[in-house]
This record gives sequence, C-alpha cells and structure tokens, in this order.
Amino acid sequence: MNKLLLFISSTLGLHIALSAQKIQKPNIILILADDLGYGDLGCYGQQKINTPHIDQLASQGMRFTQHYSGTTVSAPSRCSLLTGLHTGHCEIRGNATASPEGQYPLSDSAVTLAKVLKLAGYSTGCFGKWGLGFIENTGNPLKHGFDNFYGYYCQSLAHRYYPKYLWNNDKKIMLNNQGSMLRDYAPDLIHQQALRFIHQNQDTSFFLFLPYILPHAELIVPDDSLFRNNKNKFLPEKNFIGNDYGPDINPSGYSSQLYSHAAFAAMIQRLDNYVGEIISLLEMLNIDSNTIILFSSDNGPHLEAGADPEYFNSNGGLRGFKRDLYEGGIRVPLIVSWPGNILPGTVNNHICSSWDFLPTFCDFANISTPEKTDGISFLNSLLGKENRQHNHLYWEFHEQGGKQAVRLNQWKGIKLQMANNPEAPIELYNIESDSAETINLANQFPDIVERINQIMINEHHLQQNFLFPFEKK
Repeated sequence: MNKLLLFISSTLGLHIALSAQKIQKPNIILILADDLGYGDLGCYGQQKINTPHIDQLASQGMRFTQHYSGTTVSAPSRCSLLTGLHTGHCEIRGNATASPEGQYPLSDSAVTLAKVLKLAGYSTGCFGKWGLGFIENTGNPLKHGFDNFYGYYCQSLAHRYYPKYLWNNDKKIMLNNQGSMLRDYAPDLIHQQALRFIHQNQDTSFFLFLPYILPHAELIVPDDSLFRNNKNKFLPEKNFIGNDYGPDINPSGYSSQLYSHAAFAAMIQRLDNYVGEIISLLEMLNIDSNTIILFSSDNGPHLEAGADPEYFNSNGGLRGFKRDLYEGGIRVPLIVSWPGNILPGTVNNHICSSWDFLPTFCDFANISTPEKTDGISFLNSLLGKENRQHNHLYWEFHEQGGKQAVRLNQWKGIKLQMANNPEAPIELYNIESDSAETINLANQFPDIVERINQIMINEHHLQQNFLFPFEKK
C-alpha cells in the first residue's frame, strides 16, 4: 500500500510539474541590431562576413524575406516597434533631441509591448539603446513596462562605444574611459547585463528587449583577435579620419578608423557571438525549448564614419540605405526561432513589419491585443498556417524634405521632397519583379498610383511635435 501511495504521489507530482511547465508563458527575446542591412548576414547572402550563430538561429527556425522596419532611422523605428503603430500614427516620428539628455519622450499614455507583457506577468528588461526619452520625463523606460534598463538613454551618446558612463535604471554608472584611455567597451557591458537578466529570471516568464548598438557607427572594436584577424582580410581598406577620443571630444562624433572594413566586420561578428552566448545560456539553463528568439534590425545600413555598405553589399542588392524609404532603407532581416513550434529551416515571404510585433507577442502570451494597433499577428505564419495579410504598409520620414512610402501587394509607391512640393509625383515599382526598384511604372499604372496616393492621404495623421516640412501647427 505504501509503495502504491508513493507511486501515485510521485506520478501526481510529475503531472503537476508537467502541467505547470505547459501553462508557463514562453519567454520572448527580441534582439534588435542597429543599422544592420538586409544583406549583412550569411543567411541573407553575405559573402564576406561570417555569422554562424545567427545563421544557426535561422536554420533552426524561420527566416523572413519581406519584413520591414518601422521606418528608416532609430527613434521613430523603435517607437513603431514598441507601440504597434506605423509612423503615420505613432507619437515619435523623428530623431528630435530633448533636454537634458535623450530624445523626444514617449507619453505616459503610450501602450507598449513591455507594458502589455508586464501586465500578463512577464518580467521585463531592456538592455542597449533606448532613444525614446530620459529618466526625468515621461519617456523613462521604467514607466513603459520595463523592470530593468541598462545602457544608453540618449541615442546621440550611443554614437560612442567607449562612453564616460552608462545608465543602470536611474543610476549613472561611470566607466573606465577617460581621454584616450579606453577600457570599457559599452556593448560588452550591456551584453553582460542581458545575460545576468536571463540568469535571474530563468524560473519565470520574461521579455528581454535587446536593442544592441552594433554595428552602428562609430566603427570601433576592442583590439582583440577578432579584429586583428580581419586587418588584412577586407582589402582594399578604407581609412576614415574623425574626432578621436580625448578630453574635449564631441560625444556625437566618430573616432578615426584605419581599418574601416575590418572593424565593421568585427562588429557584426561580435554581435553574432552575443547571439551564440544567449543560445548557449538558454540551453545550459534548460529553458531554450520555452524561449522564442527574434532577431531583426531597426533600419537599413548606414553610410557614416567610414562605413562602406557597397563593399559588403549590406543592402542585399536593394536600392538605398538608411534614411531612404526605398527597400534598402527599410527592408531588414527577421529571424524567429521557437523550438518545437517552428519548422526548422523555413523561409517565409509573408509581408510584415515591426509594428506587427505587438499583436504577435500578445498571441505568444495568449492575451488580448490592444485595440489601437496597425499590426497584424504573424503567429499563424510562424506555425505554417494561413495568415491574415496587410491591406498595405505605410511609412513616412520627416528628414530630407519629407518622404512617404506605401507597400500595396506587389506594388511600392514612394513620394519624395514633399517640402518643396506636397503634391510631388509618386514613383511606382513592382517589388515582386523589381525588388531593386529600378523601373518607375507610374505612367503605366495611374490607377495604382491614385490608390497609393489615397492611402498616403488617409494614413498620415497630424502630429503636433513632428510635423511634415509642409505642415503648420
């Protein structure tokens, strides 16, 4: 009898444990590279730089070929991602700076991924570049659902990889970087805090947002074997002369780099190593099977500080770079790994965007999606099922005279220099047959042009703090 009771008790305990494991919401890790182009990864065709860990993520999960960022620069792209709204609706539509530090802040009322997941019981952390406000105003990430933050509040200060300080929540952490004595490489410190967060939250459901600053300018890495092995590998080299570290250095400048190609490659390889360390830690803690990892980028490749995207084919043969609304500026990688749920090695041409993360993450957590969103969950697409499609995607960009773009099925419409002419002509491209946007078909399909024009008119909503150049308050 005692043996029978022991057996029943053990079996019941195992059943309860397994049931608890089944109902625990999956962990979600969103890795957001900074200015990483569509063609910068091996699994997206990169020929010069090795990215084995990110490629492994793709081989064990799903790689999207038509995923788009929120827009073509940092702050509005992050705002769109976190709030589930495109740049015709979201609060922040440009890289406007604010005093005393940081960018124009998110409002108190903004609904974010972190807020929604925190209410669902998730532990939440953000490690990297914020760019949506400061600790002293409404843009503080701790007011937007994050339990922990470590990194840069200000994206201008994030131009420097050896800063004088970083922020740990509301505490300024002084680093061992004074003048030309550079010891603390900020991305490494940020990554160490991210690994610590995983350790600390391994027994609960967590949402980890990792807006790493790699491989954004400036082009600089520690002088380790990764960099040294690259110095004669990417010839001819490109020499960049900038503002070097010193007592009077402008924090928004970029340091000189004699080996721009080698440094850029080493930065991407370093990011790839970070991904490998995250995968290894999840496996060591035995939580990999209940963790969804997403890897993407905030916009297309940059041209600053000696960067050479044409040398590396960083835009994957697409037209344009960062600050363009052509495909090269907004089409970015998206890789999703979810062991046991996503068929390994899948390539998906579903058209989606970073404002789709909000409803998708709500589906991951099995909670209701906020009513106000431009996003559509792509969970079914991840599971190999038929997925609801967007009627269209919309972007606007407030620099360089003002731009708008629309993706409508196979069509892409772009309007430029709206400050000079609000009724500027729309360029039209067939993205399915001409992904490089080389042939303007506007004259041949005036009905499609007019449909896109109406979408541009309807999707843009006046935002008092981020006016288009031709608008008035």
